[in-house]
Amino acid sequence: MWVAGAARSALKKLVGLPFENYELIKIPNEKKIKIEIHSVGLLKDESHALGISFAKSGLDLDITQNLEIWAIASLEKISLNDPVQTIPINIIAGSGVGRKEKTSEICISDFAKEVLHENLLDIIPKGFKLKLEIIFPNGKFLAERTSNKSFGIVDGLSIIGTSAETYSSASPDQLEEAKTNLAKLIQNDFKGEVVFVIGENGLNLAKTHNVNLPIIKIGNWIGPLLVDAAIKKVKTVILFGYHGKLIKLAGGIFHTHNHLADARIEILVYLAVKEKVPPEKIFELSQLNNLEDALLLLERFNESLADKLFKNLSNMIEKRSLTYINRYVKTDMKIASIIFDRQRKIRWAGINGNNYISYFQ
Repeated sequence: MWVAGAARSALKKLVGLPFENYELIKIPNEKKIKIEIHSVGLLKDESHALGISFAKSGLDLDITQNLEIWAIASLEKISLNDPVQTIPINIIAGSGVGRKEKTSEICISDFAKEVLHENLLDIIPKGFKLKLEIIFPNGKFLAERTSNKSFGIVDGLSIIGTSAETYSSASPDQLEEAKTNLAKLIQNDFKGEVVFVIGENGLNLAKTHNVNLPIIKIGNWIGPLLVDAAIKKVKTVILFGYHGKLIKLAGGIFHTHNHLADARIEILVYLAVKEKVPPEKIFELSQLNNLEDALLLLERFNESLADKLFKNLSNMIEKRSLTYINRYVKTDMKIASIIFDRQRKIRWAGINGNNYISYFQ
């Protein structure tokens, strides 16, 4: 929303329309949202315009709260030699905006593109196309506090919103939404098996593999949602996620937001002790800051041992999850865990997960 606000303000300045300190942003099939604009100005002999806004999600645990957003707009005349289907808006990843590591393309969702087109096309002069460079001055720093690199997103923050609504993954409202989505999912011809994926990147990977099972994206309220699934008589929940999230379940942490609990390295150290990893390696593990570095360290030391340790982790996720559920409701529901690594490669599965890993390959 704030990218669209900054971009619309910049484009209006470029074509000579008066500056206003807000923009009414149109959202497909929803009401307009008022976005505050910080400033706007002309650049490069008035051939470019810069619009600036600040993200105001209102969420205390949102690292992009107050994120500064720059949108630089410039117009390019459409040549007579251009194909008829000229793309009217060329969206460019500037500094601090995430790119897909394999293709170098800007990491932006279809919804975000739709919002930009909805709010900019009516201002672009006939015979011209818009070049829009998006910049997050603090984006590269903030991206280090996310799992973007784990999903092939480099150099900054992605623009992967799927709706105009913002909510905290630590908020109880997010749990209620997930419960509602689960209730809808099991209404129609449900076979008893459902995939829980954590976050947008996990959902994207599951869809990439054309998983032929019902899929629901969940946030950080994993434990309560597992209990809700048991109450709703789901037969099997397949937990599909990044090792840095799912490992928390092996340690009995069932609300996985980093602001509430983070013991990933400690859990891995415990598993390493059980596998009789040499004390000097365990000490090295304990000094690391993230799970991917720990995995690489173990693989350099002994690849088969590292693989065994993470398979044990997968089994522990299944066992601890079932134990958690049975505190609240007695159930014979099965938990299956399937884990992917930083390169989005599906690597490990628990005993139950092995029955479903072929669905993801």
